[in-house]
Amino acid sequence: MNTSSAAIEAVAIGKDFGSFTALDDISMTINPGEFVTLLGPSGSGKTTFLMILSGFEQATRGSLLIDGMDRTLSPAEARGFGMVFQGYALFPHMTVEENIAFPLKVQKRSAAQIKSRVAEMIELVGLAGHGHKKPTGLSGGQQQRVALARALAYEPPVLLLDEPFSALDKNLRGQMQEEMRRIHARMGTTFVFVTHDQSEALALSSRIAIFNHGRLQQIATPTEVYERPANRFVAEFLGEINVMPASFTSGMAQVGGISLPLPGPAEGATHLAVRPEKMTLLTGADATAMPCKVTDRIYMGATSRLLLESTTDATPLVLDQPTADLPDGVQPGRQIWVRWAPTDSLIF
Repeated sequence: MNTSSAAIEAVAIGKDFGSFTALDDISMTINPGEFVTLLGPSGSGKTTFLMILSGFEQATRGSLLIDGMDRTLSPAEARGFGMVFQGYALFPHMTVEENIAFPLKVQKRSAAQIKSRVAEMIELVGLAGHGHKKPTGLSGGQQQRVALARALAYEPPVLLLDEPFSALDKNLRGQMQEEMRRIHARMGTTFVFVTHDQSEALALSSRIAIFNHGRLQQIATPTEVYERPANRFVAEFLGEINVMPASFTSGMAQVGGISLPLPGPAEGATHLAVRPEKMTLLTGADATAMPCKVTDRIYMGATSRLLLESTTDATPLVLDQPTADLPDGVQPGRQIWVRWAPTDSLIF
């Protein structure tokens, strides 16, 4: 385990490119050994923030502390962070072993230390037997593992990863996610990971920082950002969610022709939302359930998705249910009812 993992504190970081503000007042703390994912749509500012952490970009304003020391103006080479890019950036004329050994040679470690560390890294990333090969003889996933091993070889206090799996197919991407979790747990290095893939962020992270239009929307655990999003953008960005117009009075919400107890304060709120998997389907009328019409049924293997329309106000809804639990008669045109626990309601 890496005992030198670093703590990072960003304080009111801003970045301008001419008249365009790419980052605006970004403040967060990343604790030693955490796996923090920077998540957001294209152009949200997540990669710009990663480049400022690395030292490849300088902040226009704000400060960056590493282990309590101001490193705002420190160049990349002075920070000693590891970096894994979207492209593997391997040296094509070098073998796997030589690629991994390169940063150790720059550090002028002894031949014995380099040999031992390279062998350890090859075993860590599951490339035993491939050390003699050059990058052209490896698959995309294997090349990414070499890039990861090289970045970790010299035990950096922080490893920055800029969408490293973007070029991999779905199955290989899933395998690399499993490898990443295993390696992080074993090494204990602080990981800061950029992706636009929501499921990847939820699967890998200790915490997720969600960006939009250069601003930090929320930073919290995967469970918190999914179950209790800070705002509507976070809720809609992280998977499917049903958002319905509602009115709120005396601790109750009126939505889709039914009344529900409120899970919390609703001052100024205009909409109630619920995740599709939180909804339960009923084939008979119930005073606590919202009447809907099925507009489509989509088979997705173990799960089926029902596209619905509220019969009260025509609001479109989505409901996900295990295929085995769906009654055969639930087909387009069928009248059904849906309900959910009041505690699963989100208010925006």
